[in-house]
Amino acid sequence: MTDIRYEEFKEDWVGVPIHSFLSEVENPGAAVLLIHGFGEHSGRYVSGVVPFFNQLGYSVLGFDLVGHGKSGGKRGYCEGYDQLMALLGEGFTRLRGRNPNIPILLFGHSLGGNLVLNFVLREYGQPEGIIASSPYLRLAFQPPAWKWHLGKLLGRFAPTVTVPSGLDPRGISQDEQEVQAYLSDPLIHDRVSPAFSFPVIEAGEWAIENAGNLGTPTLILHGSADPIIDPEGSRAFFDAASVAQLEMIDKGYHELHHDLDRKLYFKAMETWLKSWNLKVH
Repeated sequence: MTDIRYEEFKEDWVGVPIHSFLSEVENPGAAVLLIHGFGEHSGRYVSGVVPFFNQLGYSVLGFDLVGHGKSGGKRGYCEGYDQLMALLGEGFTRLRGRNPNIPILLFGHSLGGNLVLNFVLREYGQPEGIIASSPYLRLAFQPPAWKWHLGKLLGRFAPTVTVPSGLDPRGISQDEQEVQAYLSDPLIHDRVSPAFSFPVIEAGEWAIENAGNLGTPTLILHGSADPIIDPEGSRAFFDAASVAQLEMIDKGYHELHHDLDRKLYFKAMETWLKSWNLKVH
């Protein structure tokens, strides 16, 4: 059994109090920077995704984005997409500094998937690999026209105002226990501001348009029945990115790591990691 040391921290990253954790193994073969989805927090990965990486011999650094989880900031608000990129940059720099001689892998789910793909495409940092899990590239539903126009108006005159995101928790998983865990989690919120939502939506389309410039080995995983984020967005990205591999999980919902077929999800990740010769203990 691999020895694992788990620690939590609260420190300023680019001027924001950020909650982070480090799940570190002895002599890691790789290190993973984990980015969570919108409205949730990194702690939801400690019982599933993090042990998966630890058991492969990888250390994991995860953190709560601004306005999320135990980090500072108004719930659902950020100062713009550049602030999100800066937070990833801080995490990436810290992880690379701690592990200078091993591969660094970016893992992002949903919003996190949007962020890790854009982080590399916009040349903020150069990891050795990317895993984008149900990446938020295109929404699977169209917000009502009135809500869209209201958001644009608020973006001009009141960008810090937050409104309900409209995310249906039943779309995260076909496992009722996971849905109930999501609904009862006090750190989860459903608020979003125009300063957060519109730049992310635009960045998703930008990533698809620029996917052909990706030079980093990338695995994209998506559920074919995801009712929250459109799996066709992932397919469009994959079609344009020659270094990407797409694993479409048949009938899978949004949080594949919490869905009924999660074993297929983890197996696909393990197979991909071994195929890229990242050291697996």
